[in-house]
Amino acid sequence: MWVWPPIAFGTGVASFFLVDRQQGLGAILALGMLLTWVLLLSESLIGRLLAQRGYSTLPRGVTTFIAQMVHQETLFFCLPFLLATTVWTSGQALFTLLIAALALLSILDPLYFKLAERHRWVYFAFHAQCVFVVILVTLPVMLHLTTSESLRYAVLTMAIFSLPSLLHLVRPQRLRSWLMMFGLLALLASLAWAGRTWVPPANLWINGSALSPQFDTRTRTPQGSVLLQANALHRTGLYAYTAIRAPRGLDEKIYHEWRHEGELVDRIPLVIHGGREEGYRAWTHKQNFPEAPGGRWRIDVMTASGQRIGVMRFTVAEKAGAAAVANGTISPPPGLPGLDIRRLIPSQSPDQRTKDRE
Repeated sequence: MWVWPPIAFGTGVASFFLVDRQQGLGAILALGMLLTWVLLLSESLIGRLLAQRGYSTLPRGVTTFIAQMVHQETLFFCLPFLLATTVWTSGQALFTLLIAALALLSILDPLYFKLAERHRWVYFAFHAQCVFVVILVTLPVMLHLTTSESLRYAVLTMAIFSLPSLLHLVRPQRLRSWLMMFGLLALLASLAWAGRTWVPPANLWINGSALSPQFDTRTRTPQGSVLLQANALHRTGLYAYTAIRAPRGLDEKIYHEWRHEGELVDRIPLVIHGGREEGYRAWTHKQNFPEAPGGRWRIDVMTASGQRIGVMRFTVAEKAGAAAVANGTISPPPGLPGLDIRRLIPSQSPDQRTKDRE
């Protein structure tokens, strides 16, 4: 039993890098992942058909064992995607740590089987969470759905698969209890959608980012160096560069959200196209800085549904020791699988640049 989790985790790692390099093979692994779920969900139907034909059905212990293997496969398969795309300085870290804890629970047989036998509503909630994660990870790869579309399907499917958990919890018999159960279901779906900012964009990640006062559009690289003081920003503005990796065939609208002391001052849209190994290079050029731009700045790289892909921070100050330096150095975010920064120096491929409105 202990052999299966490492195999599932290795499959997830392989799929992550195959998605990064060979889209077709990565999609095949994702398809196999979904097929195991179809078999698991068909287990009760198959059992009833066997019973109707006079055959004995599988004991609950056997079906629980099969479900445990699928849960292990799901959680350990999806973990590499979440570990690579989590912004660890945000609430996304809690979501990824929760999935890691569920993965650990799935390999602890005494706890898992106790949960399955004695706490059925918690067990079904566990199952619904696994459904949420597998849809979140596989749909962008297989169907080229955007991160926002995949998130909506994941929330909807999780709500549907939460019904058995609510049935065991509420045990509705009268109209009032049925209404309460469906009210809880709607509340659960609403809370899941409201907490989407804590969910990593499982198929989007930043290969590299940089701040610079100039930009070479021919080579598509940030250039120059400047001390971030008010006069320099008013004179040249500031370029924010991101190389974002996405599965081939995926077209996604993202945003550079410029925030000053936590307050949103600009939200600039970009459309990225997946498939480029070094990441799709997109940049924004902010010129309309406020008259007094001093203080802490943050550029959140966000999906259309509000999931954070990455963040860049800098400080503007008049004192040289307090002001940040924008020198065009392309740096990978912490936690990303190793990538040679020199590979971010571009070949000729279509990318996007955007300026904020003056």
